[in-house]
Amino acid sequence: MAAAASELLTGWCLFGLALLAILIFCWVYVRKYQSRRESEVISTITAIFALAVALISSALLPVDIFLVSYMKNQNGTFKDWADANVSRQIEDTVLYGYYTLYSIILFCVFLWIPFVYFYYEEKEEDDGNTCSQVKTALKYTLGFITICAVLLLIGAFVPLDIPNKKNSTEWEKVKLLFEEFGSSHGLTALAFSISSLTVIGMLAAITYTAYGMSALPLNLIKGTTSAAYERLENTEDIEEVEQHLLRIKSKCRDGRPLSSRDRRTVQQLEERLRTLRRRERHLESIEKSWWTKFCEAIRPLKIVWGVFFIIVALLFTVSLFLSNLDKALHSAGFDSGFIILGTNLTNPLNMLLPVLQTVFPLDYILITTIVMYFIFTSMAGIRNMGIWFFWIRLYKIRRGKTRPQALLFLCMILLLIVLHTSYMIYSLAPQYVMYGSQKYLVQSNKTIDGQPRNVTTFVSKDCDADAPEDQCIVTRTYLFLHKFWFFSAAYYFGNWAFIAVFLIGLIVSCCKGKKSVIEGEVDEDDSDMSDDELSVYYR
Repeated sequence: MAAAASELLTGWCLFGLALLAILIFCWVYVRKYQSRRESEVISTITAIFALAVALISSALLPVDIFLVSYMKNQNGTFKDWADANVSRQIEDTVLYGYYTLYSIILFCVFLWIPFVYFYYEEKEEDDGNTCSQVKTALKYTLGFITICAVLLLIGAFVPLDIPNKKNSTEWEKVKLLFEEFGSSHGLTALAFSISSLTVIGMLAAITYTAYGMSALPLNLIKGTTSAAYERLENTEDIEEVEQHLLRIKSKCRDGRPLSSRDRRTVQQLEERLRTLRRRERHLESIEKSWWTKFCEAIRPLKIVWGVFFIIVALLFTVSLFLSNLDKALHSAGFDSGFIILGTNLTNPLNMLLPVLQTVFPLDYILITTIVMYFIFTSMAGIRNMGIWFFWIRLYKIRRGKTRPQALLFLCMILLLIVLHTSYMIYSLAPQYVMYGSQKYLVQSNKTIDGQPRNVTTFVSKDCDADAPEDQCIVTRTYLFLHKFWFFSAAYYFGNWAFIAVFLIGLIVSCCKGKKSVIEGEVDEDDSDMSDDELSVYYR
């Protein structure tokens, strides 16, 4: 038992180290993109906390799998210390961990982030009355709280098992609802709410991550245009605009006023000239910076990373395609959420993860790599596209210039995408997510010289859906992922959409040329004060 406690402590200690690394990463990541001129302490803390909670919930997945796998030997027998009480205690510990993290995620999504967002929206319009700002923010936040309450009620009181008794009274049906809610300890309500957020995360992953998986590696391979070359072109544009302005203004030298058309043209040319001069200052700063020289020196390394990322993206897409094709050919159909009992068409990730899981923490490292890959590719997609509401562009995400409201939107999107990552991993490796490396014993008759004997032997077999319930322990993660069949069906169709968007994004990224060295850094709606923020990175 002491050895078991030591191994379990090791697993949780590694989780603690992952937690510390997550907090550091979130702090650096948020600080990198927030505006230095408009930064707010509360929005920064909120963004860091929300993103960290999502990443911590994903870090609990390999711990959950490790704990259920560690309770059994490689020959399929339970370890001496793994009796029913200890197994239940370990399962409850992980379950309460998910309860806590998912409850905090609901709190962030439906209360804290909306409140902070609307508070700063009101602060820009009414920069004086703090009490009025808080009241208005709370008023708008009540709508999100109502949505959360509705989701929890639907998840809590919609029965998964409908009674067969046709003559049961209405009171008996209501009583069944409360009994089912009490027996699940609120698991169904929480699972429904989290699954609803995961569907939104799936839409965000289809929009941003699928495109970012092609845009990020190809941008690394192509590189950016030369700062010196862009500066030369920019200087020529400045001279051309100045000459155009002089030609128009020369019309009024004799005292005649300019026509309304000429006045509009002058105004547009002056705005264009201000933008070009801002570009000139940015390009000059970048051309002289040590960071640009360093990036030029590691250009071959960027190409290597780009090739590696595009290979990973293609392998991931092929694995996802094979997994979805397996569901299309061998699942029980739409009514079951396209769930398959076993794996008929294997894929690289489905083969690799169960093997790595036997040597902890190799699977932990791989899952962390997958999650971080999703974060970086999602960020690449968001930076290239911006944050949109249908056809309306709400915010641009730029290094050192992201407003507090945009920062909250960014972390909300990343939070939802990370939630969806757990299901993506399940889609690719269902055996790993459900049972880890567990095996169970199957009775068989021993045969000698082709003659069956009455000698009973036991052969170990990998745990699957056909295994007895008392022989294989299902992870707590799986209980949250597949509580409702219609969400599983939505994930299935979402995976096909993800593959389609990735292929379209790959074609678009291949056809596009090199990005500007100051891509997205200078826009016409920027103020001249925004030039001061560039010095933080390029001087």
